[in-house]
Amino acid sequence: MNHIKSFLTKYPLTFIVFVFILCSFPFYLSDFRLAIMGKFICYSILAIGLDLLWGYTGLLSLGHGVFFGIGAYCMGMYLKLQSESLPDFMSWSGLEKLPWFWVPFSDFLFTCIMIILLPIILAVVVGYPVFRSGIKEVYFTILSQALSLIISILLIGQQPYTGGTNGLTNFQKILNFSINIRDTKVVLYYVSLIFLILAFIFAKWLISTKTGKVLVAIRDGENRLKFLGYNPIGFKLMVYIISAIFASIAGALFVPQVGIISPSLVSILPSVEMAMWVAIGGKGTILGPVFGTFVVNGAKTFLSENFPETWLYFLGILFIVVVFIFPKGFYSIKDLINKKKIEL
Repeated sequence: MNHIKSFLTKYPLTFIVFVFILCSFPFYLSDFRLAIMGKFICYSILAIGLDLLWGYTGLLSLGHGVFFGIGAYCMGMYLKLQSESLPDFMSWSGLEKLPWFWVPFSDFLFTCIMIILLPIILAVVVGYPVFRSGIKEVYFTILSQALSLIISILLIGQQPYTGGTNGLTNFQKILNFSINIRDTKVVLYYVSLIFLILAFIFAKWLISTKTGKVLVAIRDGENRLKFLGYNPIGFKLMVYIISAIFASIAGALFVPQVGIISPSLVSILPSVEMAMWVAIGGKGTILGPVFGTFVVNGAKTFLSENFPETWLYFLGILFIVVVFIFPKGFYSIKDLINKKKIEL
């Protein structure tokens, strides 16, 4: 009995029920709706990583679309080479030979390694000098926005190598299986769900450790932490790398289900939306950002389909209402319910 109680404390019953509901979707949703739910799951993986960085460590990144794009473009390059020896946009741009840096992405194992390695390299290159120089709070946020803008402009400008504004699309196969058949879509959906569960468990474990307590201490009082003899640079860099890896994996899982990756998904606006998922769900809770991701994107999908001309206004009103009624996010509803129970 104690083991069950301990498990439910670490991994809330709400999340377990939520996972079971997600597991049931392939049995009755159409391919189109299943792809949408798969997209939400991928976004949730990113949101968990961003919550570790912002909700627990106090570092707001508005450039996480970059890391999402790294994983997405890596997977997109692999998928493109599965069906075309020379991608169509390269032929249109006058290239007659596959660029050298594209060649290794014909191998799935190499692609998977790059999905993990490239965000680590970029996170270290960007994060280490930033954290070492003591840049934090709003200045870190501005720098992350600048990174997102630079990368999106770079992707658009390199049309012959990246597909420009159109990005990478028209994928046909993954591991020699057709990407357009129902069975493949279902497998991709469940793989994404498995990664979401693993990301959630890892995040809960990390926060429960001494390292997690140090991350919270950085958020709540970095100077006090330094006084105790801790060097926050290494901890900040570590959580920034973890968050970047989560975002990259999310991007890699996103592409085969949605069928496209373009610079528009790497730019500033999507990165701001990612932070909104965490804030509306409830930052510093792990589970809140997952719900926030589904609520915000679900509302976005529903409103855009039913109110194509005015859906942005409705979405804006939703955000304002949430901020005023639940300033700590949707997850704070749980605290209100518990408070009512105590009062009763």
